[in-house]
Amino acid sequence: MRGMDKVVSSAAEAVADIPDGATVAVGGFGLCGIPSVLVEALLAAGTREIEAVSNNAGVDDWGLGRLLAAGRLRRMVASYVGENKEFARQYLSGELEVELTPQGTLAERMRAGGSGIAAFYTATGGGTQVAQGGLPWRYDSEGNVVVASPPKDTRVFETHDGPKEFVLEEAIVADFGLVRAWKGDRHGNLVYRDSARNFNPLAAMCGRVTVAEVEHLVEPGELDPNEVHTPGVFVQRVVALTPEQAAEKRIERVTTRKREN
Repeated sequence: MRGMDKVVSSAAEAVADIPDGATVAVGGFGLCGIPSVLVEALLAAGTREIEAVSNNAGVDDWGLGRLLAAGRLRRMVASYVGENKEFARQYLSGELEVELTPQGTLAERMRAGGSGIAAFYTATGGGTQVAQGGLPWRYDSEGNVVVASPPKDTRVFETHDGPKEFVLEEAIVADFGLVRAWKGDRHGNLVYRDSARNFNPLAAMCGRVTVAEVEHLVEPGELDPNEVHTPGVFVQRVVALTPEQAAEKRIERVTTRKREN
């Protein structure tokens, strides 16, 4: 039992061996379910030239936006720019390479990486620049495209609607995965809460070394196996958050309405 204890003493210790130039898959959607404590530890460690794989890059002052603002990211694989103005600025000014990927395709590329599937065919992107190539990955300071997406293999399959073009997409395997869970045990079994699950199981699967920050650390056997979303086999390190760290959650846009009497 003791040999399977994956809890480390701090977030700083958990990310200390992530080298410059590493590919890091990060869970979360917007600011929901992001591993903000691990991201802050990575920022404090001074790690540079990171290729981040995540649905988006947080906002200007939180989540991956903190690494962006510090110039620590060299490349992003994401599905949209979202609310992050600095993300857009760096991309358009040639400071950051960005591989924009359809959201469902990104999710499946990460899942495939964790499942040992090298590539798969999808109808998404067929007949567009996603398949044909030419999507701008990097600009120069003058706005010229200097790196563009390559063409992808396509194949026509027979479907219930007739012949249809499908695009070959390669799996993503990251050097490290950073995720946030609601509950986790010392063996690395994780439970996410509601919509905070989002990309976290996928980031956990596709990381060769996955680090999970958990809001509530429990002992082995306390989690109902039927409730586990990420089995401990995918997780190598667990960081137990303090109550203050667990409580700090930000919202991109606060929308309210008048309470009815």
